[in-house]
Amino acid sequence: MNRSHQYRLWLIAGTVASCVAIAGAQMSAPAPDSSTPGATPQPAPLQNPVPAAQAREGSEVTLQELVGIALAQNPAIKSAAEKFQAQRARAPQARSLPDPMVSGGWMGNIAPFSVQKGDPSSYRGLTVSQAFPFPGKLGLRGKVADREAEAGRWEYEQTERQVVSEVKVAYYAYFYDTKAIEITQKNKDLLEKLENIAEARYRVGKGIQQDVLRAQVEVSRIDQKLIVLRQEEYTARVRLNTLLNRDPEAQLPPPATVKPAIFQLSLDELYTMVHENDPGLERDKRMVESNQFAVDLAQKSYEPDFDVAYSYEQRPDMQDMHGVMVGVNIPIFFKSKQRESVIEASHGLTAARREFDDRMTQVNFEIKQQYLAATASRDLMNLYSKAIVPQSSLALESSMSSYEVGKVDFLSMLDNFIYVLDYEVNYYQELSNFETALARMEPLVNTDLTE
Repeated sequence: MNRSHQYRLWLIAGTVASCVAIAGAQMSAPAPDSSTPGATPQPAPLQNPVPAAQAREGSEVTLQELVGIALAQNPAIKSAAEKFQAQRARAPQARSLPDPMVSGGWMGNIAPFSVQKGDPSSYRGLTVSQAFPFPGKLGLRGKVADREAEAGRWEYEQTERQVVSEVKVAYYAYFYDTKAIEITQKNKDLLEKLENIAEARYRVGKGIQQDVLRAQVEVSRIDQKLIVLRQEEYTARVRLNTLLNRDPEAQLPPPATVKPAIFQLSLDELYTMVHENDPGLERDKRMVESNQFAVDLAQKSYEPDFDVAYSYEQRPDMQDMHGVMVGVNIPIFFKSKQRESVIEASHGLTAARREFDDRMTQVNFEIKQQYLAATASRDLMNLYSKAIVPQSSLALESSMSSYEVGKVDFLSMLDNFIYVLDYEVNYYQELSNFETALARMEPLVNTDLTE
């Protein structure tokens, strides 16, 4: 077996192995459940899948491990949790009465609490007063605070989902870049073998210098691609470390193999899930309700509040005196105060409703955009794995056989080799795009789609 034939077998073995790997990734995904076609999964709360342990250096790191670390360590999640707890603490305050007032004093001598004997106008006194808002005001204030706290809870859940989505997007980019570097480096080694073949044939007069130069150009082109891929892989790794609240330069093991997720939902089902489960919509709903109660509270500001006071006076040589006083505030400045308060609250309610409508428009667009991206990438994955990569591999094998007997020139064989390389990398690009689109839909439907 001559050296040229050995290289050809090596190249064929490499391309066939790539096809088998791609086909295996497709076949290893579980088959759809035909008994319940189009079944809509129910929203599930986010859980920490693994303890917040550091990723194991030197071994593959799984997406579940990184999600667990992010849920435990990400500053945005911690901040949202603290804001939610702060908002929860406002509701009891809003329902509470104002603090009572206690005052004491005397009338008589300059010395503290010293009275003048024989003078009936001299006394020691104590007064206790309590303000009572008009009935219904405290309840409305409590409802406003309750709805704001519920909005904070949904804000916290949205932050969790969004951070997890960003971790997944960064992980899929990290997986693609790592895989593309691996494939490109392997094919660079094979291409250098082709360059050696072309150079050997040129030396013995069976080839032309153009073949050698073209092979060298393609090797340089792959070097250029490797530089870009390594920079993208570094960026994805830094992004993951940032989301995990780690040093951006911290080492990260290579990603575990990603298998295509099962995705059978229709666009209408996704719309339904978004409208029912999106944390952003739920947050905006609570803000609309809060602002509606704020309008009701502002309208009640026309009603007077009450103040009740009890006083006790101790007088020398006379009987002690007791007194009770009741007061109300008179809203005589209603044109510049109460009326403007109602106007302010009404505008706040309108703004909250418009924010809800805007959120609805945004999620409808986003879910459709990601749905189209996911379905397109899924179709392209199937096309690459079942047709393009196998066919281009056969074309390469055929051109190499023909090249050995002089029926095909070197450039045609080289073109077929480049096609196989590009298609193999493109498959993993579409796999990453498919999982990324699903990950970006997850915060909207509040359900895991990439499992």
